[in-house]
Amino acid sequence: MVDEHPASDLSAVTQAVAVNVREQRKRLTWTLDTLASRAGLSKGIVVQVEQARANPSLATLSKLGEALGLSVSDLIAVGEAPAVRIVESANAPVLWQGKPGSEARLLIGSHTPDLLEMWEWSLASGEQYEGRAHGPESRELITVTAGELTLTVSGRDHLVQVGDSVSYEADRPHAFGNRSSEIVMFVLVVVDPGGAGAH
Repeated sequence: MVDEHPASDLSAVTQAVAVNVREQRKRLTWTLDTLASRAGLSKGIVVQVEQARANPSLATLSKLGEALGLSVSDLIAVGEAPAVRIVESANAPVLWQGKPGSEARLLIGSHTPDLLEMWEWSLASGEQYEGRAHGPESRELITVTAGELTLTVSGRDHLVQVGDSVSYEADRPHAFGNRSSEIVMFVLVVVDPGGAGAH
């Protein structure tokens, strides 16, 4: 579950997800059972999400987005996307947290028609995040702003130093790790043609 956020942030994200999941499901004329089956979730979880009674985890958001054809940023968006959209730093939600000092914030995203998302990550010493493979032809780009990131793609480790950038095919298993004693910070851009979800 997404937790340890200010109550107002959680409430806004939870409400937006509830509305967007429900509206997209109805547009597709799917039952709750259909969505649950396609997302690989229980009907109870889908009901809780649609009624804003649950703070969905990043994995749950990703599964719902993939099933509905929406990105994570689509799921948490409020209203129509304007021609120019500014997301203030205070409004960029934290959608994943690990041990203290480890978190991922979705800075901004769009889906027109390809999925584009920009994330800000921090990993405390010893932290490891296992990402799942995205859609065909998806790519991710990273710039490390502090520390040394261990990027693992298809089981092979790559060290990315502060100030360095890396691009890789994201349609395969990948992971982010911090094997140093210092915090690692990086900006992640996800490009997923026709895709529905990132981390």
